[in-house]
Amino acid sequence: MLKIAQIGIVVGALFLISTGSSVENRSNLIRRPQDSLQKDKPDPLKPDFIKVPLQEWEKPFTEFQYRVLKYSGHVLPYRLYTPPGMVAGKSYPLLIFMHGAGERGIDNRRQFFRFAPFKFWLKYPCYVLAPECPKQEDEGANGNGVWVNTPFGASKHEMKEIPTWPMKLAITVIDSLLREKNIDKRRVYVTGLSMGGFATWELLQRKPSVFAAAMPVCGGGDLAYASKIAKVPLWIFHGDADSTVPVARSRDMVSAIKAVRGKPRYTEYPNVGHDAWTPTYPKEEVWDWLFGQRQK
Repeated sequence: MLKIAQIGIVVGALFLISTGSSVENRSNLIRRPQDSLQKDKPDPLKPDFIKVPLQEWEKPFTEFQYRVLKYSGHVLPYRLYTPPGMVAGKSYPLLIFMHGAGERGIDNRRQFFRFAPFKFWLKYPCYVLAPECPKQEDEGANGNGVWVNTPFGASKHEMKEIPTWPMKLAITVIDSLLREKNIDKRRVYVTGLSMGGFATWELLQRKPSVFAAAMPVCGGGDLAYASKIAKVPLWIFHGDADSTVPVARSRDMVSAIKAVRGKPRYTEYPNVGHDAWTPTYPKEEVWDWLFGQRQK
């Protein structure tokens, strides 16, 4: 059993709250989530599709349930996809997606804004978890507003002993799912973009034994943890013209892992800025590789 104490926090009774698994289809009247989704605080469990109609970019995710975790004044909205037609006694993979800084909020919709993948959950029946990091003002005075506490443009960083509140709650949800759902513990995967790329590295660093594989996209990790994650299959992506998160963050992690006999895959896109997710996630072969990895 995974212990929350391993990440520096002991959480008491936590309640995962959910509503129905689908939302009503509406016309696409708004293309960007800015402004209208944040004028009033939305309900992360019951989105108002009259006030803010379903948008084109979120239509692939209508079957993802709306859930939320609340603890000690903090809130973590998240979406959860459960594979339909599950066979009794069979276990299924879990894919965790960590979004970027521009998608923060508490509407439980925004986390998908830049996630336009090949629909891997149809080819590979699996659970999909997509938490949403609140902005600091959504959490209050004690909030963090980020998955990872570091300037994203820095040349390096050291992982803090205690994770941020959004990361703590995300780990709590992951641990709960692994305990309570019929998840194949040999096939737990994580990917994320930008701030979520940093979150992908941090999840690996904090819980390397949990993950069968990972795909960090334009993020960065703590070089000191290279030896701890070297055995995890990795496919890392970055654009060489990224002016937001330096491409050296991925290059340095690749070099550090190779130095301790790890064998990461690395794709660096020429002339691509801070947008390495666009040429990555729609590719079917990327997901074929990911779901082909299993812990021994």
